[in-house]
Amino acid sequence: MEMLQNMIRRLAVMRLAAASRLSLEREEGQALVEYGLIIALIAAVVIGIVVILGNDIKTAFTSVTNQL
Repeated sequence: MEMLQNMIRRLAVMRLAAASRLSLEREEGQALVEYGLIIALIAAVVIGIVVILGNDIKTAFTSVTNQL
């Protein structure tokens, strides 16, 4: 009877370890997606700023170029 209990405990520990590994793998994938979304948001903001201020930026660069 004790041998059966030990086997059940070992099986439970092995299942817990396997579940922990799967959980870690899922979290790594989740972090990767979060970083991707943050980069996409930053890129969208930068593109929006360039579209809005595009003419002002062009004027500033043209002015500097002409002064050189």
